[in-house]
Amino acid sequence: MPPVIRVPVQPGLLRWARERAGRSREDLSRRFVKIEAWERGEVQPTFRQLENFAKATHTPIGYLFLAEPPVESVPIPDFRTGAEAKLGRPSPNLLDMVHLCQQRQNWYRDHARLAHEPALAFVGSARVGDDVVGTASAIRGALRLDLEERKRLGTWTDALRRFITQADELGVLVMVSGVVGSNNRRALDPEEFRGFALADPLAPLVFVNGADTKAAQMFTLAHEIAHIWLGQSAVTDAGIRAVPDEETERWCNRVAAELLVPLQVLRRELDTRAGLEREMSRLARRFKVSTLVVLRRIHDAGALSREELWTAYDEELARLRRLSKGSGGNFYLTLGARVSKRFARALVESTLEGRTGFTEAFGMLGVKRMETFNELGRKLGVGY
Repeated sequence: MPPVIRVPVQPGLLRWARERAGRSREDLSRRFVKIEAWERGEVQPTFRQLENFAKATHTPIGYLFLAEPPVESVPIPDFRTGAEAKLGRPSPNLLDMVHLCQQRQNWYRDHARLAHEPALAFVGSARVGDDVVGTASAIRGALRLDLEERKRLGTWTDALRRFITQADELGVLVMVSGVVGSNNRRALDPEEFRGFALADPLAPLVFVNGADTKAAQMFTLAHEIAHIWLGQSAVTDAGIRAVPDEETERWCNRVAAELLVPLQVLRRELDTRAGLEREMSRLARRFKVSTLVVLRRIHDAGALSREELWTAYDEELARLRRLSKGSGGNFYLTLGARVSKRFARALVESTLEGRTGFTEAFGMLGVKRMETFNELGRKLGVGY
C-alpha cells in the first residue's frame, strides 16, 4: 500500500481560511476530524483533504500554499461604513459575488461591442454636488418612472418589479439575488452590504442584495442607479436609515429618495392632520414605495423630527419583518432576476448560436443541466 502523502501547509493559513469563511472548528470537525491538529501543526492534511477544505471554506486553493494569509479587499471602491468596521474584511461571499458580476459584465461588454451597440450616454452624466431634484428628474425620465403609472400599479412590490424592468430595458443589467450564484447554502448578509454598482458605458451593472427586505431593495436599486449616473463603481451598505459620512453616499441617498418620492409632490399631498400610521400607508400606496421610504420623506418634508422618525421607522421595520414570508417562486423567473433578463437573453442566444461555450454559459448563469438551460431560453423567448 503506497504511503499517504501529506501537504505542508502553514497552520495559520488553515485557521485564517476557516475564520475568513465564518466557520468554527466544531462545525468543520464533523467533516475534517483532525482540523484541530492541523491548526496546531501536529498533523498535515493530504492533498484531497486540502481540496475539500478549500471548497468548504470557499478559499482559492492556491492561497493555502502561501507563506502567510493574503490581504484581501473588494476590487471596487468600498463605501461601506458600519459593516466594514464590524467585519474588518470582506467575506468570501461578497468577494465571489463581485467577481461573478464582473465576469458577467466583461462578457456582456464584449457582446455589446460585437453587436455595435452604442455607449450609454447617461453613464457618468452626473457629478456629486449636482442639483438633486434635477438629477432625480433626469433619471426618472430616462427610466420612464411615471408617477401616475406607478399609482395605478397594484402594490409597491409590483412597482419594484416594474422599476427593475425599466432599468433593464434602458440598458442597465440589474441582478437581484440573496445567494452567491445559485448556491442556496451561501446566503448573502445584508448587514455586510446592500448592493453594488459596476459602472461601464456599454454594460452598466447593478447588484441588489436579495436577502435584504423587499422594503429596502427598492431604495438600494435607486441608490445604485445614482452611482451609475455618476459613472462610479462602488459597494455600499447605505440604506433608508443611514446617514453616511462619505459625500458621494449622502448625495446618492438624496437622489434615490427624490427619485422614488419627489419632495415637492409629497408636500403637496401630505395631510399633517391625519394620523402618522394612516398617512404613511396612504402615501405608500400613492407612490408605490415602501412605508419606510415614505417615513423618511415625511421627515425630509419637516413633518417628523429625527427622534420621531427613528422611533416610527424601527416600529414599522419590525412590523414588515413579521409580515414577510419566504417564497421560492417560479425558478425561471427567479433565475432571470438573479442574472438580469437582458444578460440572460443575450447569453443564451450567443450560446445557442455557438459564439459562447456551454461550460462558460452554465457557470455565469448558475445552471448545471441542459434541460434547465433550454427551458430558460424558452421562457426568455430565445430557445428552440
